[in-house]
Amino acid sequence: MPPTIGIFGGTFDPPHLGHLAVADAAHAALGLDSLLVIPAAHAPLRDDPPRASDPDRLAMVALAFADRPWARVDAREMRRGGTSWSIDTARELAAEHAGVRLIWILGSDQLLRLDRWKDVAELCRLVEFAVLARDGLRAEPPASLRGLARVIPLRQPESPWSSTLIREALRSPVRSRNGLPPAVAALIEERGLYRD
Repeated sequence: MPPTIGIFGGTFDPPHLGHLAVADAAHAALGLDSLLVIPAAHAPLRDDPPRASDPDRLAMVALAFADRPWARVDAREMRRGGTSWSIDTARELAAEHAGVRLIWILGSDQLLRLDRWKDVAELCRLVEFAVLARDGLRAEPPASLRGLARVIPLRQPESPWSSTLIREALRSPVRSRNGLPPAVAALIEERGLYRD
């Protein structure tokens, strides 16, 4: 059996306990040898840019995943800059890790839009997709990609947290730290992030 690397991309603006729950679930269920946590410079299907700067998001992700020795923060998309195309990352990883099984972790909402991803047919050849079924959505790709996208269903860990809700809470006068790893919450306070 070849080594297996998970790929967990996202904006991580900020990283929260829900992200950690997903990483833990994927690591356990897929038997990952390692997990690459890859913050996007700018996600192509998002309208708004991240609220925190790239260096701040990278620092928060490093703190959030610091106690998971099987997880490694990979800043390639931030170094590349511009729009973070998944195919570019997959091509690089496939070249760097020949013979390794690559599994891209995403939510079922993203799987439904997979046909909008750049060079998706090539992406489907390079990686498998571990799909977190959530909000009652099924782990099935769009009809045009059935038979091409290799999908592994994963159970979505229960989590009330989202980056949007946490940013809203941090803008309130109380500045709730709920849902944040303690080291991430401390960095947000120290740098005054998400105040406006």
